[in-house]
Amino acid sequence: MQQRIQGRHCRPCSGGGDAGPDRAPAPIELRVAPLRPPVLPEPPRHGEDPADCSACRERDEGIWLDDRWRLGRIGGVGVPLVLMLHPRDHYDLADLPDDLAAELGVLTTHIARHVQALPHIARAHVQRIGDGGAHLHIWFFARPEGQSQLYGSWLVVWDDLLPEYPADVAEADAALVADALVASYGGRCPSADAQPEV
Repeated sequence: MQQRIQGRHCRPCSGGGDAGPDRAPAPIELRVAPLRPPVLPEPPRHGEDPADCSACRERDEGIWLDDRWRLGRIGGVGVPLVLMLHPRDHYDLADLPDDLAAELGVLTTHIARHVQALPHIARAHVQRIGDGGAHLHIWFFARPEGQSQLYGSWLVVWDDLLPEYPADVAEADAALVADALVASYGGRCPSADAQPEV
């Protein structure tokens, strides 16, 4: 990871030209954008109607499945591994039945354990936002070991700024997590040949 980001800098923050060990970037002025007026009613989220929900159409896809949940790998990211957990049926967090809510807690813990068991990963950051899609989706971001700049909520910001992480390494890590999940929780790993990235 360190080799991939060494020497890179955020162009908007550099003031132009290259920054090097003997030349600091030019100072820039940052301004906070004012909040725009509220838009009410809010626009609908993707998948408000289950008939138009891509998560529902992809209910049988992922690196791991059981009868009620599916786990997929998100491709094209900058951090080592990003996974997304969905219920296979159409629910959002607030309308998740209690039995599925209990499973979500246990399943989230198992996934986080397996992500953190990868040798180069220190933490599994877990997020649910829900503003973009009406079908519940839980994010798992793998924070690489030793990268203190990526602590906390900055990890998702850095994910957008870092170069793409090698897909073959992420696929191998995702397969380790999926296999460990089968062993610890149950479910199955569909054929790798048939599984596209989410």
